[in-house]
Amino acid sequence: MGTLTRQLGIYLILLAAGGGAGWAGNQYLSARQATLNPSLQETSEAEFITPLVARPEPSDSISPSIAAVNNNPNFIADAVEKVGPAVVRINASRRVASGIPDGFPNPLRRFFEDDSLRLPEERIQEGTGSGFILSADGQVITNAHVVEGADTVDVTLKDGRTFQGEVLGADSVTDIAVIKIDAVELPTVTLGNSETLIPGQWAIAIGNPLGLDNTVTAGIISATGRSSSQIGIPDKRVRFIQTDAAINPGNSGGPLLNDRGEVIGINTAIRANAQGLGFAIPIETALRVAQQLVETGRVEHPFLGIQMVDLDANTKTQLSNDPTIQLDDDLDAGVVIIKVMPNTPADNAGLRTGDVILSMNDVPVSTAADVQAQVEISGVNNTIDMDINRNGELETISVRTGTMPDRRIN
Repeated sequence: MGTLTRQLGIYLILLAAGGGAGWAGNQYLSARQATLNPSLQETSEAEFITPLVARPEPSDSISPSIAAVNNNPNFIADAVEKVGPAVVRINASRRVASGIPDGFPNPLRRFFEDDSLRLPEERIQEGTGSGFILSADGQVITNAHVVEGADTVDVTLKDGRTFQGEVLGADSVTDIAVIKIDAVELPTVTLGNSETLIPGQWAIAIGNPLGLDNTVTAGIISATGRSSSQIGIPDKRVRFIQTDAAINPGNSGGPLLNDRGEVIGINTAIRANAQGLGFAIPIETALRVAQQLVETGRVEHPFLGIQMVDLDANTKTQLSNDPTIQLDDDLDAGVVIIKVMPNTPADNAGLRTGDVILSMNDVPVSTAADVQAQVEISGVNNTIDMDINRNGELETISVRTGTMPDRRIN
């Protein structure tokens, strides 16, 4: 496969979580991405998230949104007034080793001429992010990288009150975490619907960029359904909302709103090498993950165990030089499996390098992101019937999904 890697010059997507969108993609994706602040995480037990049932049903109509803007020139201010009290600042800290490598002189000797003076063995690393309140009894949602490895988590409300938070669970694959604070009768956000978003609609971001609390920026929805590989973080399994609303370090975990002040996403990432490119996790994904974190403290992601690449004319030409992959000359679309991980569901089902996935459970797939989405839909320990082209012959192979392992499989 080394030869194929050099020839392709493209990223691969590992189906670790259905497409796996992460373990192999890091080797092939050159785009740089900056998460918005330092990572911290901790896990403990949880309870049920009450606001999930209050989420509105999807609607095909966007006219109320357009009407709201046309009839109210202060719609941004109204949206912020509605949601602002439920947006919080999260300060997370952890102890990290601060020793110096062997062979380097003790810097204290430079001042005190005493090599026996010891450097502190630990130092405190701090990070700041944002979040918002889901339930009146103190459940707060944020990004997993905001609280990853945290020893302490403090949550500050807009009214100035500060509470020590308990991390109920964090999921690095979707970058979602839930924190619990000991409080009652808290203001909560109103949840919206991201599934009917279209480019050009208003987007409003609230958060604490660079420690500047309750900062509001506005822009538009630039695109929807961006894959994690497209935005430069292939180890995540999310179809992101793209916005040009200004997002800066410290905005992580804060809400992205529509013009009615409803939460449609969680701000999570920016592209370090570009301006006006911010990304948010759709609220539906965030709530689904948060529900599992609250109930069990962890999230199970379905997994097949393959590396794959989209089949197009250019890829087909390059793959033709690899003797381990034999493609049908008449086949111009599909998803090519370029590696099957050993002892994985795909391996156990008989999938092979060079197989071209055409459909899954009768749903056509043409990209690795399509495959990932179908595996995600299937869940863990469920069977997927995969229609494949193997050396010009059509076959159907049934694969039972497993649970994504915590560590990378080579």
